Amino acid sequence: MINAAVLGACGRMGSLIVENITCSTDMQLVAAFDVNNFGKDAGEFAHVGNLGVQISEVKDLETVLKKTKADILIDFTAASATVVNAPIAARCGVNLIIGTTGLTAEQRKVIDDSIQKNQVSAVISPNYSVGVNVFFKIIREAAKYLADYDIEIIEAHHNQKKDAPSGTALRAADVISEALGGKDYVYGREGIAPRGKEIGIHAVRAGDIAGDHTVLFAGNSERIEIKHMAHSRQIFANGAVKAAEWVCGQKPGIYSMDDVLGL
Repeated sequence: MINAAVLGACGRMGSLIVENITCSTDMQLVAAFDVNNFGKDAGEFAHVGNLGVQISEVKDLETVLKKTKADILIDFTAASATVVNAPIAARCGVNLIIGTTGLTAEQRKVIDDSIQKNQVSAVISPNYSVGVNVFFKIIREAAKYLADYDIEIIEAHHNQKKDAPSGTALRAADVISEALGGKDYVYGREGIAPRGKEIGIHAVRAGDIAGDHTVLFAGNSERIEIKHMAHSRQIFANGAVKAAEWVCGQKPGIYSMDDVLGL
């Protein structure tokens, strides 16, 4: 049985992850952390009844991870928190699932170095949806045949999302750029902005949109749109738990959802 801990357990994603852990036959929740609701049962926020796991303060992360003998920590919080907490977990010998987006190159290096130094296993992905990761594979292939087309990426998320563009949109751009040997990115446009050979990336923030991503390949007299629409955050939570079950059986290292799904 895999002992799992969850950061941000009272939030929208954290509570869904807790719910999905309770449905797993291979995993059990042993620790939950948040910035509020200390001492309350984590099951209350996931609407799954009493789990006997109290919400702990993040400042006690190291102590609680060691006490509960956690095998894996799942983190879908904020970049400023993940860059502090991931190295703590790694020092404790705890494997990691990181779904936090908006990490800078410097923050990512701190996290990667801690994983490698402490010889733990981790999956780091901007999106844990099975469909989105197939979407990445499709746009990579499409780009090879549509290299001369104009390429635009449009993403839409709920009005509470802090980072823009989304990590998934940036990953989509990177996938296409890699397939085409390197492309510049332009984020939105205003004023006099003639189009070159860049990839345009545009962000929409509105309502309660779980996550929509469209890649537009536009040529003369035709266009192709490849789109993924998330109807619920449940797909991300489900994928995160699937990744957690998978990575605990792997050698130390940093993996992606391509590895988890065999893509």
